[in-house]
Amino acid sequence: MQPFIAPQALTSTKVTLDLCMGRPFDGEAGHRTYTGIGSTTATGKGSSGTRMENKTLSKGSSDVMSIPGAEGDPGRLLDEPIEEIAPERSRALVVLHWLTVLFLFIAAALILIRSEVSGRALKMWLLEGHRHFGLFVLVLFFVRVALRFRFGKLPSDNGSSRLVRLLAGLTHVALYALLLAQPLLGWALSDAQGRPVHLFGLTLPALVGADEDVADALQVWHQDAAWLLLGLISLHIAAALWHHFVLRDGVLRMMLPQRRH
Repeated sequence: MQPFIAPQALTSTKVTLDLCMGRPFDGEAGHRTYTGIGSTTATGKGSSGTRMENKTLSKGSSDVMSIPGAEGDPGRLLDEPIEEIAPERSRALVVLHWLTVLFLFIAAALILIRSEVSGRALKMWLLEGHRHFGLFVLVLFFVRVALRFRFGKLPSDNGSSRLVRLLAGLTHVALYALLLAQPLLGWALSDAQGRPVHLFGLTLPALVGADEDVADALQVWHQDAAWLLLGLISLHIAAALWHHFVLRDGVLRMMLPQRRH
């Protein structure tokens, strides 16, 4: 003999299931079934049903959720793929990453605007701003390297081939090298031009002596390094978009600040 379950108990169970699924409960609706991987299934008829069956589906089950029989709501299957969980990345490294991006953008914008304006005072102000944000990038470089040594090996995308991971690693090494070299080249360039470098009012020590020939060479290297850095950043962005829209993995989401609550 099957145990009798009061209609109120069954109704309460159906209400709970309806609310959990974000659907309003209709006591007059027909037979409803909720199934899902690793979930509990409840079956019953309206508010006068007399039997409830509970079962737990195995992990390997291919059952999906179906809600047939509701008035005005034909059966449907919710078979959307589950998004891959992005590997964790230190909040400090994420913040430093985007601060570096911001400071690089501002430094580039200031020096480009300087070439389009007139007025000695304005040009000097823009040049000082360019130098300051370049030095900020240099400071962030040392902080990021220190944190990388502290955290050790970071989570990687194990779904990619060894060649892809190797190319990504080489790109990161090249980016870090340029984030170090570019500010130092700019610093040395100012010294070679006979213009001391200041940071928050403090005069920094000269890396090289004043020399026009050295200044000309450093000017070329500084500009070439800027173009190379721009190319690597473009490649870095393209790879991140490829991971997100083609591979649909968690590599890009791992570095987005808004994913952390």
